[in-house]
Amino acid sequence: MALLRVRNLEAFYGASQALFGVDLEVGEGEVVALMGRNGMGKTTTIRAITRMLRSSRGEVRFAGRDLAPLPSFRAARLGIGLVPEGRRCFGPLNVRENLTAAARPGAWTLNRVVGLFPRLGERMGQQALTLSGGEQQMLAIGRALMTNPRLLILDEATEGLAPVVRREIWAAIGELKRDGQSILVVDKAFRELRDLADRCVILARGRSEWTGRPGDITEAIETSLLGV
Repeated sequence: MALLRVRNLEAFYGASQALFGVDLEVGEGEVVALMGRNGMGKTTTIRAITRMLRSSRGEVRFAGRDLAPLPSFRAARLGIGLVPEGRRCFGPLNVRENLTAAARPGAWTLNRVVGLFPRLGERMGQQALTLSGGEQQMLAIGRALMTNPRLLILDEATEGLAPVVRREIWAAIGELKRDGQSILVVDKAFRELRDLADRCVILARGRSEWTGRPGDITEAIETSLLGV
């Protein structure tokens, strides 16, 4: 049984329909990349899965549980950790406070997060709003891991970051994969995703247009569904 199962997901912003049939699955210990051009429904799919967008229909099940009737905080408590687009750290709080604000018991502790991102250990008493963009992204990932999620969702994990920081983030995600963490990741970095993901789901116009292994994405598929 898939850890996350999405079937024929449709979603709406008021009277406007944004998703017209999204299908995807994430298995235990699997990394799945959700891909597509800008505006094709990737973030809306994440919002519907995490129940931050309640105006949706279709099947969304996590660990066998129907998420449709749940508010977002209850979906999170089932074991879904989200690193949202734009990071959204708690600016006035320091790094330690951000990491512990929503922490839950489990294997991920402050020491383990610092082991993954040593730079956070040097910034524990520093306000999040004073961190660089890359450090804020590390903090957002660490904050999600501190909830000890069964599924980690990364929405635009490396967008707008300097190349050296992007490499650090991708290295950390690779380490999480080796540790067996289930991950659903949205990003435009096809080269990195090709090396990391077990499967890819490509969205176009709010629908799942292609699903398969990264190595099966041909130049024609890349041009028609991922190209500018």
